[in-house]
Amino acid sequence: MSAKEDEIFDEFLKPDNMLRLYATGAFPMADQESGSIEWYLPDTRCIIPIDNFNIPRSAKKEIDKLNFEIRYDTEILSVIRGCADRDHTWISERLIGAYKRLIKRGHLHSVETWKDGLLVGGLYGVTFRGAFFGESMFSKVSQASKAALMNLLYHLRERDFALLDVQYMTEHLRMFGAIEISLDEYKDNLVEAYQRICDF
Repeated sequence: MSAKEDEIFDEFLKPDNMLRLYATGAFPMADQESGSIEWYLPDTRCIIPIDNFNIPRSAKKEIDKLNFEIRYDTEILSVIRGCADRDHTWISERLIGAYKRLIKRGHLHSVETWKDGLLVGGLYGVTFRGAFFGESMFSKVSQASKAALMNLLYHLRERDFALLDVQYMTEHLRMFGAIEISLDEYKDNLVEAYQRICDF
């Protein structure tokens, strides 16, 4: 990548510019080979309705048995690195550097699953007003990421958030009530979310 390209990519990774892009519904992903970071705005969007989510009974039963401890924002970078620790990842060092700046601005948060004093799973995302843009999750033990997602849903509802964007549908997310909507409907959700001032 040339110095000029570096400069352009870095411009898009400045906190104010990142927040503007997130606010339009775009999200970044890095190419593992080239390191280049692209912003995506798919026509079909995946969300979990905060006022109509589902907690799978079997998962809740297992999670209750495991007696996890849930924490918020105590090890944000560890959660991000846990999400990046896989054979193929879109979370590059350059993107992590940009995330650090969003953490300082109070716009990036983590839900962490702890067991016996160890971080065993979690998720992170970017907040803007009443929207939470979920980025990634990881699990080192069974049910750990599900525990984090379950607690995120309750937490967002309690804090009056209007939108949980989960990017792409998976079976894991479908279990929790994730649905796919059009980009136009998604933008209506964004408008509603931006009318709320929420504190994560």
